[in-house]
Amino acid sequence: MFEYLTDMNYIEIVLLSLEVSLLAVFISCMISMPFAAFLVIKQFPGRQLIVVMINTLMGLPPVVVGLFLYLLLSANGSLSAYKLLYTPSAMVIAQIIIITPIITALSKESLEIFYSHYEDYLTSLRFSNIQKIQTILWEGKYSLLTNGLAGLGRAMSEVGAIIIVGGNIEHLTRTMTTGIVLETSRGEFSFALNLGLTLLFISLLINVAVHTLRKSEE
Repeated sequence: MFEYLTDMNYIEIVLLSLEVSLLAVFISCMISMPFAAFLVIKQFPGRQLIVVMINTLMGLPPVVVGLFLYLLLSANGSLSAYKLLYTPSAMVIAQIIIITPIITALSKESLEIFYSHYEDYLTSLRFSNIQKIQTILWEGKYSLLTNGLAGLGRAMSEVGAIIIVGGNIEHLTRTMTTGIVLETSRGEFSFALNLGLTLLFISLLINVAVHTLRKSEE
């Protein structure tokens, strides 16, 4: 792996992978975590249906997401005017769709534990729903960060959707996972293996971070 550390093509692929996945996770967390907190503190008609839908979307096949986005972004699609197909932006959107249900479900489960401890106290203080959301998000910040890292691990390993909407274009939309697919098909096993080892190393770092955060909560 070390001989590729000065290879600009290798560096470009790794940096793009990190850029796309980190941006997707950040946007997803901004959407999913407050929404999960809202689901925890608020009871309303249709809430259970939303929860079921979120749990169902956790298993959404990435290639289906890729196909759906491709149809929307292609020349005949309703979003074709934005010219996002075969760009990093399309890859970010695909990853957001894939990981948002996962982070939402994990965050809801984590925040329910915190809210069960604070519900009576927050109610006695006459906190508004927004104040309750802010409080449990803050109190559950380490668990939420763990959920975000889990989402990052899922995003980094994605290949099906991003190869459809990104096109695996050299110097533009090639990530570690799509690069591994291409280099393997070409018979360039050395480069593919190094990309795989890099992805494995990043996944290891993510898991170490998750384990450390969980230990800090105990």
